[in-house]
Amino acid sequence: MLIKLINRYIRPYSGLLIGVLVAQLVATASSLYLPSLNASIIDDGVANGDTGYIWSHGGIMLAVSLTQALCQIAAAYFGAKAAMLFGRDVRSAVFNRTLSFSTREINQFGAPSLITRTTNDVQQVQMLVLMTCVMMISAPITMIGGVFMALREDRVLSWLILVAVIVLGGVIGILVTRMTPLFQSQQTKIDTLNRVVREQITGIRVIRAFGREPLERERFRGANYDLMRLGFSIGTLFAVLFPFVMLVMNLGSVGVMWFGGMRIDAGDMQVGQLTAFITYLMQILMSVMMATMMVMMAPRAAVCATRIMEVLDTSSSVVPSSEPVTELSEHGTVRFEDVGFAYPGAEAPVLTGITFDMRPGQTTAIVGSTGSGKTTLVNLIPRLFDVTTGRVLVDGVDVRDIAPEALWARIGLVPQKAYLFSGTIASNLRHGDPAATDESMWQALDVAQASDFVSELDGGLEAPVAQGGTNVSGGQRQRLSIARALVKSPEIYVFDDAFSALDVATDARLRAALSSLTSEAAVLIVAQRVSTIRQADQIIVLEDGHIVGIGNHDDLMDSCPTYREIVESQLNATEAAA
Repeated sequence: MLIKLINRYIRPYSGLLIGVLVAQLVATASSLYLPSLNASIIDDGVANGDTGYIWSHGGIMLAVSLTQALCQIAAAYFGAKAAMLFGRDVRSAVFNRTLSFSTREINQFGAPSLITRTTNDVQQVQMLVLMTCVMMISAPITMIGGVFMALREDRVLSWLILVAVIVLGGVIGILVTRMTPLFQSQQTKIDTLNRVVREQITGIRVIRAFGREPLERERFRGANYDLMRLGFSIGTLFAVLFPFVMLVMNLGSVGVMWFGGMRIDAGDMQVGQLTAFITYLMQILMSVMMATMMVMMAPRAAVCATRIMEVLDTSSSVVPSSEPVTELSEHGTVRFEDVGFAYPGAEAPVLTGITFDMRPGQTTAIVGSTGSGKTTLVNLIPRLFDVTTGRVLVDGVDVRDIAPEALWARIGLVPQKAYLFSGTIASNLRHGDPAATDESMWQALDVAQASDFVSELDGGLEAPVAQGGTNVSGGQRQRLSIARALVKSPEIYVFDDAFSALDVATDARLRAALSSLTSEAAVLIVAQRVSTIRQADQIIVLEDGHIVGIGNHDDLMDSCPTYREIVESQLNATEAAA
């Protein structure tokens, strides 16, 4: 998965990678040439007292060193640019794929995990790409070139290089094998910590209202401690690695000095050659260490790449039509034809045999007990889910055949949980219509019974709104969500329990004002309060995913026991008959 992900998104920047490769080749060749020059200066210049030779070859060393430095800077620049562009593209791909998901896929992954995959996981793979460009490309070149150059200086001592590399490689292999599952667990624990923090920040009011702060602190402490303990385990392996690398390097140097000294004493080797050989040994072992660091990064990056590819390879269960319909002849009609819906793996369907019509100028209400399928039914209209059986038609066309933009343009949805975006009141209302004027926004606020409190805010329409609308009350947030749908002026209004946070008086005023604005639109209202829906033209009663009654209030009071029970549980006998 790691290779597949990198290959897919790094390919457009192959020119930068070629630049990295060329610069690293020149820089590595320069670094391998420097010890040989140094040996030549020692053996042919210093040993013979030839000052001119020292100056001339010293100048060459300076030029080679400057070339090496410039090429390394160029390689780092090209590599960093390629890695950052790669990270940008992967983040964009994950984000765009997430936006295409239906509610089913969002629930499958979970918001905290999707956030981690878009940020931390991408960052880990991006860092691997960067370090590969900066370090990994030069490591094998240095190892191979260092061995070749060391053999040029003295072949007899080459067994020391072989022993050092085998010992170092063996220990590294053992450590990497142990680290891979730890990195995999680390990403899962980051997901868990992310979820706990997100829940506590989002639900801070509930936590305080029920005095759950000590328990939530303990819950966070547990998740935080688990991640810390895993970090200690990984850190311990790193702590073992680097001292061991230094030990091997130092023992290698001692071995070269010991056996090299013997060869110098026997006249088989010169001092400069020994100095160069030691330098090449250090370069070889340093390249092994750099490769080790990369190998240790790779398992975590591989885990992250797998998680990223899970998102990118997951297709939405709501698939746009290959030949979408963009022009619809009817306006404001909705029809459910024997609709059924079941969640994957569920024992029983949520909805079964749902059939009814909505027409322009008509208000349809849905009522039922908790878990009867009201919200699921509503989500089928804007195609947040696709039906399992039957079909849903909007303006005479199956929603699965309508272009998503054309479908959403006809629907004004006020969800059960009102949500506002960070920005201003005006920017939130313009989600309904980006070209909305101040006048149209104030008109929508008037109808939604929100103009009074908005006008009292500093800045009015330009008053700031926190993420999620947490700086306004639940009722204000709900009224602003209703105003956002009204600004859109759609053909079909869908209010999914959108009046639940309003008091009875505000609810009545809002519905009275709403009737004039929606007189030519089809309106669907899901509500718990009977007072909110009793004046609807058509009331649909749901029970266990089935329609058990359909008609107006008076008809259902006579013919539907379930509806009568709901009414009598909220109203006294006199109010129910009124």
